Amino acid sequence: MAKKDSSIALFHKNQVRRHWDEENELWYFSIIDVIAILTESVNPRKYWSVLKTRLKKEKSEVATNCSRLKLMASDGKMRITDVANTEVILRLIQSIPSPKAEPLKLWLAKIGYERIEETEDPELAFDRAMQTYLRKGYSKEWVNQRLKTIEVRKELTDEWKEKGVKEGLEFAILTDEITKAWAERSVKSYKKFKGLKKENLRDNMTNLELVLNMLAEATTIEISKEKKPENFYQSKKIAQQGGHVAGTARKEIEQKTGKSVISSKNAKVLKNSKQDLIQ
Repeated sequence: MAKKDSSIALFHKNQVRRHWDEENELWYFSIIDVIAILTESVNPRKYWSVLKTRLKKEKSEVATNCSRLKLMASDGKMRITDVANTEVILRLIQSIPSPKAEPLKLWLAKIGYERIEETEDPELAFDRAMQTYLRKGYSKEWVNQRLKTIEVRKELTDEWKEKGVKEGLEFAILTDEITKAWAERSVKSYKKFKGLKKENLRDNMTNLELVLNMLAEATTIEISKEKKPENFYQSKKIAQQGGHVAGTARKEIEQKTGKSVISSKNAKVLKNSKQDLIQ
């Protein structure tokens, strides 16, 4: 794991040690710290040991999915401790009987129910997304644009699946090729430029960045439908072509305006000035 950041997060006003894995773009949290807060156990390490044994007996692979990292201990020294990413931490919380964990368990149940509803009625997903973005402080104009990009992205991933591209790594590679072609930055460097870690890159784009990214993906869709790629490498070439179209548009805009389309501003900055989001 790339050592990027080790810091403290607040959980129920208590401290949880965490580490940012830049390579995989994941936060890892100290399991012992989370257990200590939720259970108020005098010996959270022993509690975790017993919990691991119980989970294994239940044929759960949660404990197997945990990692070990050196984190700063209370004595100021770096010591090896068990850590887990957000997904695994949430799963562990479900196995801990604690009043403090109950709100999170209810929230997880609610989220699960909503996802089932959205499978039956996809429009619900867009309605909830709209409300979520508005509550976060985004302008209505920006939100409408963002939802359109989600629609185009879904069409693109459906096209890739139809052409045999595999979800996960191959999707990520093609997305990176599109981004490099239009923005002249990889997704990772683009996020770093905006000061992001786990946050979604599109959620931190200006309206113009969103438009060009959408143009790149929409063009990729059309080229793919016409050329009908037969393997991943052909799809990769098409992704580059789709991104190039939007890249040409970006350069023309920059030539006319005299300033860069690629903005270092992220959502935190932009929401303080909603007008920026629609520029």
